[in-house]
Amino acid sequence: MTSPSRLPALAGLPLAVGSGLAIPVQGRINGALGARLNDGIAAAAVSFSTGLLVMILISLVLPRGRAGLAAIIPAVRSRAFPRIYVVAGAIGALFVFAQSFTVGILGVALFTVATVTGQTVSGLVVDRLGIGPAGKKSVTAIRIVGCVLTIAAVAWAVSPRFSSGGSGDGASGLLLPLILPVAAGFLMSFQQAMNGTATLHYGTPIAATLVNFVAGCIVLWAAFAVKLAVAGPGNPLPGEWWYYLGGPMGCIFIGLGALLVRSLGVLVTGLGMIAGQLLGSLALDLALPAPGTVVAPATVLGTLLTLGAIILATLPWPRGALRRQRPVR
Repeated sequence: MTSPSRLPALAGLPLAVGSGLAIPVQGRINGALGARLNDGIAAAAVSFSTGLLVMILISLVLPRGRAGLAAIIPAVRSRAFPRIYVVAGAIGALFVFAQSFTVGILGVALFTVATVTGQTVSGLVVDRLGIGPAGKKSVTAIRIVGCVLTIAAVAWAVSPRFSSGGSGDGASGLLLPLILPVAAGFLMSFQQAMNGTATLHYGTPIAATLVNFVAGCIVLWAAFAVKLAVAGPGNPLPGEWWYYLGGPMGCIFIGLGALLVRSLGVLVTGLGMIAGQLLGSLALDLALPAPGTVVAPATVLGTLLTLGAIILATLPWPRGALRRQRPVR
């Protein structure tokens, strides 16, 4: 087994930010596809299927990909990691479905805050439990403060879009749709930890990403078959090519996330992706604004505060900062 080498934080964190840039692009595409098809499950299934095709091609063409393919079955058979990790792609399927189904209801602002809140909280939990390949990491006061500031900064950054967001009937109408992205965001940290551990045993994130897309496709196409039997088909597939780029965007942040959690840990990887997500959203709003988009000072300042909060949570502070860190037992 050839394990990927660890990256220093100065190299890994910019990669995490870069991978996060793909998330708002995917969200914009999948949300538009879900609205076009009038079917969130179908949109998620199409997105995952295009991602699977990309990963199959990469796995067959690249020598590293072929080596990873050969390592999948032996690693699973030998129980090198818990077999439940193989279905981590189901979490990705839930996240893509949440994008396709709830962005049109909640708006991008509420969706972003909901997923970031869930992901930030679970990042602390997953690191403390030591589920990922980086092992256990102490829950220090600095990390908690950084996480709270991250959630607050994200809420501030997207606040100008609250008024132009969802179409729910007040707070009660938004409560149930909000649960789905919060749950999807919370589970994303577990997915990253599982993928990071699998990557360690496959020897490459290519194999872990491929397995994710296989599992996600199985879940989504099974759900679509049930929906088709109950409610019938939605609108036909669009002819525009850009509707099918959501899957390749997912290949980027799933693959890089699987690679980076071993070096950075789940929390820091997730926070870096959150920073990229906000920067990407800001760039999209400036370059290709959606109808009703507002780029206000709060958006820019909130994005900058998010970057500061992430730096606060990720720097190697001395043991006496805020309070003495307790060693993980």
